[in-house]
Amino acid sequence: MLQTVSEWLWWERLWLPANVSWSDLEDSEGRVYAKASQLHAALPCALCLLLVRYLFERYLATPLANVWGIRDSVRLTAEPNPSLENYFCSQARAPSQADARSLCKKTSWSERRVQVWFKRRRNQERPGLRKRFCEASWRCVFYFFAFVCGVLALYDKPWLYNLKEVWAGFPKQSMLPSQYFYYLLEMGFYLSLLLSLTFDVKRKDFKEQVIHHIATLTLLSFSWISNYIRIGTLVLAVHDSADILLEGAKVFNYAKWHQTANAMFVVFTVLFMLTRLVIFPFWLIHCTWVYPLEEVAPFFGYYFFNVMLLVLQILHLYWAVLISRMAYKFIFSKLEGDDRSDEEEGDSDSPKDRNHKLSHINGRGRANGH
Repeated sequence: MLQTVSEWLWWERLWLPANVSWSDLEDSEGRVYAKASQLHAALPCALCLLLVRYLFERYLATPLANVWGIRDSVRLTAEPNPSLENYFCSQARAPSQADARSLCKKTSWSERRVQVWFKRRRNQERPGLRKRFCEASWRCVFYFFAFVCGVLALYDKPWLYNLKEVWAGFPKQSMLPSQYFYYLLEMGFYLSLLLSLTFDVKRKDFKEQVIHHIATLTLLSFSWISNYIRIGTLVLAVHDSADILLEGAKVFNYAKWHQTANAMFVVFTVLFMLTRLVIFPFWLIHCTWVYPLEEVAPFFGYYFFNVMLLVLQILHLYWAVLISRMAYKFIFSKLEGDDRSDEEEGDSDSPKDRNHKLSHINGRGRANGH
């Protein structure tokens, strides 16, 4: 049974074009090819990155937060109440008006007191400002380092300047050491993000982020095995370029360097729209749809890889909407923080402000914390 599954899983027609077999991609005559067994190194790399992240946040980001005076706001703790706690944990983080009245009867509390309890309880679930600062700092530094690695791996390659060179000789393309380490670094990072989901800051697009990380790891793994490495490095570099500015803008926003944060956000918005809505679909996806057919006949891997790229593009469109909303607030009102994050609530919020903040807590926009 297991042998049959293994044979089907590694069936050459799933991964490789017609008339190409695994034996054709064995190392010979100084040519080195990517191997599926090398993907196992992604897990140790992810664990090492988690350790590096811990050390970075503790010994670099936290002292920097102290220097910049970044402090968590003082939060009032919700007083113990078993009935409200049970409702909060099992049903919803913000009760409807009817449920609030029912809870008032159970607890003999006023509606105002019940609403204040839920505000304070929700605030307890949200990560503090220092945690968000440390996480954004780590991601900003990593994306910068990864982008530099991508530039070093690509700047002297002909396929960076002529996309048709991506498929020259495909799939018999020798793997370069720079490609190996660049791939390993990126796969380790995205795997570390999946491993740290339980303690990372959660935002409104949490589910979309999970889909993005899984799709990215699937694409990287498949492109590695099927020798789509050249196009894979281009996709990675395009994504990292804008992410640096996004995380950098968050860092400066948390530090209250608002002018710097606003300037970085403007540049990020332009770069995001350029890389994700222009270069990615009209250059890179076009490159993977059209140019391979000049070298090989379509096969399963050809369709699978392009479908996964389209999944990423759909996520890009979703995030473009969020960024556009942030840009609108920036231009016509006041932008405060990340539009994907829930705002911390005060006991004296007006009904209008309270309804705006709660609109993302229950229902389709539900998120636990920032």
